[in-house]
Amino acid sequence: MTTVTPEEQARNYRYYVEPQLVNDLTRRTLVLVLAGGEGSRLHDLTRWRAKPAVPFGGKFRIVDFALSNCINSGLRRIGVLTQYRAHSLIRHIQRAWSFLRNEIGEFVEILPAQQRTLEKRWYKGTADALFQNIDIIGRHSPDYVMVLGGDHVYTMDYARMLVQHVENEADFTVGCIEVPIGEASRYGIMSVDESFRITRFNEKPVHPVGLPGRPEAALASMGIYIFSTSKLYRLLHSDAIKLNSSHDFGKDIVPHAIDNCRVFAFPYCNPDGSPAYWRDVGTVDSYWEANIELCGVEPELNLYNRQWPIWTYQTQLPPAKFVFDEDGRRGSAIDSLISAGVIVSGASVKRSVVFFGCRLGNCSTVRNSVILPKVTIGADCRIVNAIIDKGCVIPDGTVIGEDLKDDARKYHITPKGIRLVTPAMLGQHLYELLDPLVD
Repeated sequence: MTTVTPEEQARNYRYYVEPQLVNDLTRRTLVLVLAGGEGSRLHDLTRWRAKPAVPFGGKFRIVDFALSNCINSGLRRIGVLTQYRAHSLIRHIQRAWSFLRNEIGEFVEILPAQQRTLEKRWYKGTADALFQNIDIIGRHSPDYVMVLGGDHVYTMDYARMLVQHVENEADFTVGCIEVPIGEASRYGIMSVDESFRITRFNEKPVHPVGLPGRPEAALASMGIYIFSTSKLYRLLHSDAIKLNSSHDFGKDIVPHAIDNCRVFAFPYCNPDGSPAYWRDVGTVDSYWEANIELCGVEPELNLYNRQWPIWTYQTQLPPAKFVFDEDGRRGSAIDSLISAGVIVSGASVKRSVVFFGCRLGNCSTVRNSVILPKVTIGADCRIVNAIIDKGCVIPDGTVIGEDLKDDARKYHITPKGIRLVTPAMLGQHLYELLDPLVD
């Protein structure tokens, strides 16, 4: 039997949430979310949308996690830097994140790439993205600038990192997390001393170095940085004039500043010291895995924590509905997330995430799959180990995930055998009508 304390009952009954209060330190901090990446490793999922705009977890977008962390941490001055395929991302931010009041200095502001330098170029790297907006940073006169990636999934109290940055009198601080040594070559890897001051930083090393006494693990950058603003200006100007620089924080700014700046690591971990939940959903396989993990009884990412809500835009839809209760024609879902507006009509769903507005037809089965919004699955279909992109209409009798050779002719197959299905692969040209390369 689940027990609930009187305090929890009262908190759950309350009709509002209580994020951390804005204090003097968070008010003097400007957050910049880098949301302009191309996301090419997600293949067709990012053909028509920016990576941070990719749906996640049944009702959210990936960018919602970084923005929700800001709001829940008491950080209310936020700029979102966009570049590639930004329309759906901009539309989502306008709909979901316009509730802050600019009149009292709280905002989520969209900063599109505008070719603001004399060279009139697009962003060449993460550092260049900030350099091209340095006048906008100055307009807000922050004492500290926090830089986040908009394409990771996690829940983190940024205020704790900000306090450590100030206490260390750091020039900048890098958020980091422990990763298995076998995965370390995907990240920027750092070495630290006993005070967590960074002594070495290598971006995506071929032969990563493990932690002292723990060679099986390495300390990886999360792509989260806090800068003291005056130091940030000097670093950006210095990097901008270097002809051989790629103008990237991980490749250029951090490694070159270690010797002459106070650079510290902030380990992101649970209260018991174990690595906290953080996922880089940059590949189709990792995206599928992170979604399917949510189907567990107690997943690491707790979407049901009322003290740390994930904010998003929600279409006004009715509750999910399950109809028919006959042998072989029973609307059911087991170990799954089923979102609003879904109708499971005599279909069976197991260990899957079904986004809002979907329709699942009679006698169909969906297993180990991620079904994005507004998908229609016909009758007598079998779908396993798949990602079905937004708006697809799966014809009656379709089988996906059982015949690798047949699926490879029609869909994208990942190294782990996940099938990615888009409307175009089904001959349904929802977007390609705007593509001059399509007949």
